Amino acid sequence: MVIFQWWKTMSFTFFISKKQLLLERICSYLKMLQVKNLEISFLAEGKKTQVVLNANFDLGKNEILGIVGESGSGKSVSSLAILGLLPKNNSTITGEILFEGKNLINLSEKELQVIRGNKISMIFQEPMSSLNPSLTCGYQVQEILLQHQSISKKEAREKVMELFEKVKLPRVATIFEQYPHQLSGGQKQRVMIAMAIACKPDILIADEPTTALDVTVQKEIVKLLKDLQKETQMSIIFISHDLSLVSEIADKVIVMYQGKLLEQGSATEVFNSPKHAYTSALVKSKPSLTERLKELPTVKSFINNSINEEIITDEERKESHSKLYAYEPLLEVRNLKTYFNTEKSLFGKRKKIIKAVNNVSLKVYEGETLGLVGESGCGKTTLGRTIMNLEKASEGEIWYQGEDITKMASSKIKKLRKEIQLIFQDPFSSLNPRIPVGKAILEPMKVHGLHNSDAERKQKVIDILEKVGLNVEYYNRYPHEFSGGQRQRIGIARTIALQPKLIICDESVSALDVSVQAQVLNLLNALKGEYNFSYIFISHDLAVVKYMADQLVVMNKGEIEEMGEADSIYRSPKTNYTQQLIEAIPKGI
Repeated sequence: MVIFQWWKTMSFTFFISKKQLLLERICSYLKMLQVKNLEISFLAEGKKTQVVLNANFDLGKNEILGIVGESGSGKSVSSLAILGLLPKNNSTITGEILFEGKNLINLSEKELQVIRGNKISMIFQEPMSSLNPSLTCGYQVQEILLQHQSISKKEAREKVMELFEKVKLPRVATIFEQYPHQLSGGQKQRVMIAMAIACKPDILIADEPTTALDVTVQKEIVKLLKDLQKETQMSIIFISHDLSLVSEIADKVIVMYQGKLLEQGSATEVFNSPKHAYTSALVKSKPSLTERLKELPTVKSFINNSINEEIITDEERKESHSKLYAYEPLLEVRNLKTYFNTEKSLFGKRKKIIKAVNNVSLKVYEGETLGLVGESGCGKTTLGRTIMNLEKASEGEIWYQGEDITKMASSKIKKLRKEIQLIFQDPFSSLNPRIPVGKAILEPMKVHGLHNSDAERKQKVIDILEKVGLNVEYYNRYPHEFSGGQRQRIGIARTIALQPKLIICDESVSALDVSVQAQVLNLLNALKGEYNFSYIFISHDLAVVKYMADQLVVMNKGEIEEMGEADSIYRSPKTNYTQQLIEAIPKGI
C-alpha cells in the first residue's frame, strides 16, 4: 500500500514537472527575444563604469515593446548589445540575450553578421549619419539584399523598388538614383526603414526613429511601422523619449533610469498607473495641451516633492498680453520674401526659384514669445536666418528698433549680431570641441567689447553658468564632457552673455529628453522674466510651442497659414492645415 502511494505521488509529480517544462517551452517559443541578467560596463582611462545593471525583459512574437528613459539610462546601449555593436575593446557584457536558442553575447562576429540585417534589423536615430552620403539610396538598400539573399542585381533592384513603394516613398525610380542629401528628413527615414525590413527580419529595433521629424511626418512613420508589423508579424523594440508616442504604438513598456529597469508592464498600466515616482515624473514633465502650468515639473522636483502646481489662468494671460501689446513692436516684418535660385541653364538663365519665405508679415513685442510652427521646408528657419541677416531678403522690410535691417550698413551689422542671438538645435556642433566652454562663452563678450577686462568677463561667465544651473568647475571643461541637456544650457549661457534683446530658438529643445526639456523650458521662461527677453520660438513640437508662446504663427510652403493667440488657435484652428498639425500631436497620455 505504501509502495502504491509512493508510485502515485511520483507519477503525479512527474506529470506536473513535464507539463511545466512543456509550458516553459511554449512560452519560450512565443518569446522572440529574452534578456536575462544583462549587465554592461565600459572601460575608459582605466576606470570601469557600469551602464546597465541586471536588466531582465523579453519580447514576444508580433509584439511592440517600448523602452523609455532619459539619455544615459541604458536604452540604446542595451539595443546595441543585442546586435553585438558595442566596441569589443572597452566594453564588457554579461548575462544572456537569447534568440532562437542561442546566446547572442557568445556568438562570433561572423555568426552575428548572419543575424544582423537578416533576422534582427535596426533603424538608427539619425538617418543622415547612418546612410552613406557617397552612395545612392537604392544602391545601399540593394546591397543588404545581395549580402543576405542569393539573387541577381536585377532581382535585387526590383525588390528595392517594391520596398520603396511599401514604405510609401514617391517617385521610387528617381529616389533609387538619388543621394541621401537630396531627400527630406522623412524620406531618408523611410529609406532606412526599407533597408531595415528588406530581409523580412523577425525583430526590428527602432532607436528614436522620429526624434527630429515634424508631427505629421512622425505620425506617418509610426503608422507605417504599425502597418508593416501587422503585415509581416515581426516584433519591434521601439526606443524613444517621447512618452505620448510610445503609449500610442507599444503593447508593453519598459522604463529605464541610470542603467536600471525600474518598471515594466502594459502601456496602459505603466502610463496611467505608474508604480515608480520616476515614471510619474516623466509622464508629468511633458507640457499639457489642456492647461498651462507656471512651471513644468521635472524629475528632480517630482522626487523631491516640490512640484509647483500653479496654473496660468485665461484672465492672467489676457492681463499680461494687454501690457505686452500696449507698446510699439520690437521687430516688424513687412511683406518679406526670401527666394533661392536652385538651378541654372547652360547659359546661366534662372530655371527654378524656391520661394522659401513668401510675403510674410508679423510683429514681435518686447517680452513676448512668438511661436513659429510648420512642417520641414515651410520656411521657419529661413525666416529666422533672414531676420538675423544671415540670409539676404529678396524683397520686403525687417524693422528692428526703428531701422530696416535689410538696408542696414555693414558697419552696423556687428551691433545687430549682439542684439539678435540664436540658440541652435544641436549645441554640440555649434561649440568648438577644442575650446573649453568658459572660453567659448567669454570670447563673444570680448569681440563685442563687453566689460573692462578678461578677469571681469570671466567672473561674468561664472555668474552666467550658475544662472543656467552649472557650476564654476565646468568653466575649463570641454563640450564632449557634458550631457545633451548641459550642452544646451551652455548654448543658452553663451547667448545671454551678450545681453541680447531678441533670441531666436531654432528647435532648441527638440532632441532633449522630456525631463531635460522641461528644465530648459523653465530656464528660458525664468530668464525671459528676469531680462525681459523676446523669443521667436521655432519648433515642430506643437505641445512645447503651445506652452511657451503668447502668439502663434503657422507657416506652410513659405507663407503664413494662420496667426493669432496661441491658446485660441489650438482650441479652434481656422484652416485645415493647422487642424492637421494639431491632430497629429500624439495624445496617448
